Amino acid sequence: MTARKAVLEAAATGAKLIALPECFNSPYSTDSFPEYAEAIPNNASDIDEAMHPSSAMLVSAAKEANVYLIGGSFPERDANNNIFNTCMVVSPQGEFIAKHRKMHLFDIDVPGGITFRESDTLSAGNAVTTFETDFGIVGIGICYDMRFPELAMIMRQKGCKLLVYPGAFNTTTGPHHWELLQRARATDNQLFVATASPARNPESKYQAWGHSSIVGPWGDVIATTEHDPALVVAEIDIGRADEIRTNIPISKQVRTDVYRQVSLI
Repeated sequence: MTARKAVLEAAATGAKLIALPECFNSPYSTDSFPEYAEAIPNNASDIDEAMHPSSAMLVSAAKEANVYLIGGSFPERDANNNIFNTCMVVSPQGEFIAKHRKMHLFDIDVPGGITFRESDTLSAGNAVTTFETDFGIVGIGICYDMRFPELAMIMRQKGCKLLVYPGAFNTTTGPHHWELLQRARATDNQLFVATASPARNPESKYQAWGHSSIVGPWGDVIATTEHDPALVVAEIDIGRADEIRTNIPISKQVRTDVYRQVSLI
């Protein structure tokens, strides 16, 4: 109910594309992923609300709000009992238009900071995800995916001028890298980057950093917030990406002739 209410509140501000945070329907913990995992039907018309409550909410909210809804992420269980960290995207008509399974699993060990292994219970996705809207092509990554510049570059090559990363960086990495990575991906690829994080929950073992943000193609932070529950809303001009790409035409100067000679070890 909290996620649905937030979608409708955001739509009331005039938003046309809305994103929820990572794992909006469950605690962010490896033991919670199997407990909260749901199957996702192939089509919105196949939804059984009892079996697919998260998908049902996303479809209902997108239609009522008349928005493109990027459904953050929630644990998905497939027919082979694999569990993925999955983002569903729903059109204003209530149709599934994209599904992204988190490609890069969050397996880290920072001494004195945080140890976390998504791979203990999650499987990794294997596809780059973009979708078309009335205002351009949008790319999707989930949290740790943002650390991999190659993924963002591929999505730019596919025509994206906006990348959206539902995420839940923590209080160890968040202060250092959350904004830095958003600005880097935006500047590298001369496009907009938006992130949606859970708010801080003092009772949770995993403390999210929060600070949902929208960054412009010049690397400027257009809108952001702190770690409490909030809506981050901004009006963006997609044409700004074209302007910057014209002013600084790095895509026309990529030395693929040299890069092909470099062997990756």
